[in-house]
Amino acid sequence: MSQASNDIRDPRAQVKQWLASGDLRSLLVHAASLHGHYCPGLAFGVKAAHAALRRLGFENTGMEELVTVVECNNCFADGVQMATGCSFGNNALIYKDLGKTAATVLSRRSQSAVRVCLRPHRWEGDRATELEREANRLFTKVVKQRDPDPEAQRRLGEVFRRLSFATLEKEEDELFDIREAPAHFPEYAPIYDSAICAVCGEEFMETRGLVRNGRVVCHTCAQADCFGVLGGGVRVLPGGNW
Repeated sequence: MSQASNDIRDPRAQVKQWLASGDLRSLLVHAASLHGHYCPGLAFGVKAAHAALRRLGFENTGMEELVTVVECNNCFADGVQMATGCSFGNNALIYKDLGKTAATVLSRRSQSAVRVCLRPHRWEGDRATELEREANRLFTKVVKQRDPDPEAQRRLGEVFRRLSFATLEKEEDELFDIREAPAHFPEYAPIYDSAICAVCGEEFMETRGLVRNGRVVCHTCAQADCFGVLGGGVRVLPGGNW
């Protein structure tokens, strides 16, 4: 069977080969296609996911046999998501709004779990490399201060790319605290029927319906509060707006 045919039958065939062979560079390139750019956080996510999966097994068909809990909503989460194959869409990615660069991967098959947490790391001070100190300066300028300087943006992209691939060469124990975790599994995602909003006519999950003037309507038409994940974490969106 050709590689192309195998990829059609198993869409994660190539990813599983990279995982099994420890080809973290290819995994990082693949993750960057989702994330949009290279950065150390993305590399941390890829490497953390590989560390957990190597202990649990690389098989994942997206049917909740693997579940991943991420504790942050940043670059790290995209690396973890791409490597594990756990996503919001296949109901296998859980977000805990803790602000920690950490992920727990749980395997229903082995009834076991592994948590990987990034050790404290600073890009400043005597222990930082010159490239890390430059990255810290540029990150402050471009990302924190939103400076539109195109040369600074270009240079940050180059520095981040170099640091990302260099991160893959570091030892796991240098970067992470890795330990077994309690294997507490969430329930399988329930399947709900759909309803039709009496106002806008759009279809939505029936459990999200609200009754207004005797009619079932969606949250949007009811202008009701809802939860959302924004850059700052989980927030209540008053009236569905931010």
